[in-house]
Amino acid sequence: MARYELTKKLETGNAIIDGEHRELFEAVNKLLDACSKGEGRTSMDETIKFLNSYVNQHFSHEEQLQRKSGYPDLEAHKAFHEQYKKTLKEITAVISSEGPTIVALGKLNGHISVLVSHISTADKKLGEFLNRA
Repeated sequence: MARYELTKKLETGNAIIDGEHRELFEAVNKLLDACSKGEGRTSMDETIKFLNSYVNQHFSHEEQLQRKSGYPDLEAHKAFHEQYKKTLKEITAVISSEGPTIVALGKLNGHISVLVSHISTADKKLGEFLNRA
């Protein structure tokens, strides 16, 4: 199973954002590992709770940085965050209730790919803005 890592290409240049992205990827990798090893619902449920909580916390931190710096794309960035959290919650709820089916894991991987794309575009743009501010 693919592992996610914060490569140089994905770094924003902002230590807070990059550190939190690293943590998010570690949480995703932990969940995927637990699912692939069949470690049981307890392990998966703990990781799912952490992942959802950490995504909320990270997005909140990003939005605070955007507000403080007067970032012009705050509303669009926030709208992406809201939709992302909603979909992540839906996907992880299915994994919690039905187990790590091929379909659910495919959806999770697809959703993480959306995050990677967001990091490589929108968050890089944010990082550049914050580094200039």
